[in-house]
Amino acid sequence: MSLNIALIAHDRKKDEMVNFVTAYEHVFDGNKLFATGTTGQRIMENTSLTIHRFMSGPLGGDQQIGAMVAQNEMDLIIFLRDPLMAQPHEPDIIALLRLSDVMGIPVATNIATAELLVRALDRGDFAWRELVHKYKPGEA
Repeated sequence: MSLNIALIAHDRKKDEMVNFVTAYEHVFDGNKLFATGTTGQRIMENTSLTIHRFMSGPLGGDQQIGAMVAQNEMDLIIFLRDPLMAQPHEPDIIALLRLSDVMGIPVATNIATAELLVRALDRGDFAWRELVHKYKPGEA
């Protein structure tokens, strides 16, 4: 099963995201990957992965990913946030996290949680998302 996975990283976390995705490229391969602008570009420059890039977070990329969450079209979000730097688009970030909680979408906001979720993904622990898609309202 191919999952939809979003990759987002604040500026001071982009190197960490690139290193993380590079280390787990074999796990991410075969899934549909989405990212905000620069994060997606940096990952593609350093891996062989193909990523659908949205706008930069401050320009609406977080909201574009949020729209997928609202439609139950996102299965996992890795959002490496910088808790020590104020973000001009903080309301968009909070809205994305709130919506992910409402929809029950797993979200990692730091590298430790990202590690746990990617290892679970590698083990096949996300099979429950198949049922979510199978019984999505309005679909047969």
